[in-house]
Amino acid sequence: MVDQPRPVRHLRGVTVIGGGMVTPADLSVALSVAPLLVAADGGADRALALGHAPDWVIGDLDSISDPARRSVPAARVLEVAEQDSTDFAKCLGRIDAPLVMAVGFAGLRLDHTLAALTVMVQPNVPRVVMLASDDVIVLCPPRLTLPLMPGTRVSLYPMGPARGSSQGLEWPIDGIDFAPGQRVGTSNRATGLVSLRVQGPMLLMLPRDCLGTVLTAMQR
Repeated sequence: MVDQPRPVRHLRGVTVIGGGMVTPADLSVALSVAPLLVAADGGADRALALGHAPDWVIGDLDSISDPARRSVPAARVLEVAEQDSTDFAKCLGRIDAPLVMAVGFAGLRLDHTLAALTVMVQPNVPRVVMLASDDVIVLCPPRLTLPLMPGTRVSLYPMGPARGSSQGLEWPIDGIDFAPGQRVGTSNRATGLVSLRVQGPMLLMLPRDCLGTVLTAMQR
C-alpha cells in the first residue's frame, strides 16, 4: 500500500465500519475501544441505521446514499476516485491511530471479506482488530502471549509464506512452513497460556469472547 496523507487522527483508536453485517453490539464494543467512527463508503448508511453518525466518510462514494452523505460535513467526506484499492484500504491509508477496530467487513459477501483480510497484512497500515460474528481476527505480531482457557480455538491462517514457534498449543507449529494454498493452521487448541513467535504474514483468529485478551496482549 502506498503511504497517503493521513488526515484522520485519534490518540486512542478509530472504528471503521463497512457495509457488511454489523450488530448494534458489534458497533458499541468497537466504539468503546476506538471512539472515532469512520465509514467506508456505504458503511455510512449502516452506521446511521444503527444510530451513529460517522465522523468521517472515506471511499470512492459509489454506494453511499445521498441522505447519508448529506449527514456528514463536506470537509469530512474524502472521495478517493481510484479503483485500484478497496474502500477499506482507502480508509486505512488515511488513518493515523494506534488501533483500528473493523466492523462490517465480514459476512454477506465473501469476496469483500477476503479483500479486507488481505488489506490487513499490507505494509504501512495501522494495527487492525476485525470483529466477525464468531471471531476476532488480527495480524499476528512477531511475538504474542495470550492467557487462554484450555480448549480455546486458536486458528492461524497464512497470507503468505510464514513460519513460527509456539508454546501452549495442542499441536505446536515449530518447524512448519505455512503458505496459502498449502499448509494452514486452522482449529488448533490452547492448552493454557499460549506464546507465539511468527515470521511472515499470519492471521490469528480466536473466538469473539477473547477480544479483551487480544487487546490487552497487543498493547504489551
